[in-house]
Amino acid sequence: MQDREARSLLQRIAGGDSQAYTVFYRAHSRVVYAYALNQMRQTQDAEDIVVETMCEVWTDARRFRGDSKATTWLLGIARNKILMKWRGQRTHEDIDEHADLLQSDPDEVFQALALAGRQREVRRCLAELSAAHRECLHLVFFQELSVAEIAALLGVPEGTVKTRLFHARNNVRRCLAAALGRGGPAATGERNGQQAQ
Repeated sequence: MQDREARSLLQRIAGGDSQAYTVFYRAHSRVVYAYALNQMRQTQDAEDIVVETMCEVWTDARRFRGDSKATTWLLGIARNKILMKWRGQRTHEDIDEHADLLQSDPDEVFQALALAGRQREVRRCLAELSAAHRECLHLVFFQELSVAEIAALLGVPEGTVKTRLFHARNNVRRCLAAALGRGGPAATGERNGQQAQ
């Protein structure tokens, strides 16, 4: 669904249009579910997030001011719901926001994922990422958000997003290389470095 259409639906929902809500729900519930499952790792928890998020859309659609894409606003609601569930259960991992701003090349990660060709290995490699890295990677490749949009959604500087993507790229690349039996220079160097220490 195009952002223009989603914005129009939100305006109608704000006016109490239940039909518009049904259309919006059908178009976006899977997006919320995929994002929530990526973070929560449990299907029941992800389904709960979908219900809670979409309920808030129905009751508070008027809060959408059009400053961002409708999808970005929607994922912001979902993320708040997830953090509320996490609160008191575990500490949400974060990356040092003063880390050097490293340039990332997300296309390389996408190519690595595509070339792997083995869904089991891909899922395992993604699961091994930290929650913060996995979230950024998901938002870039599956939600197609820009670095600026992700930064706004997460409430962190763009440099932090770039840093997380940089580390996620390297970790996924190493993991996939090992899974494919192509240890590669990076992995070999890492092993040699560990032995040298």
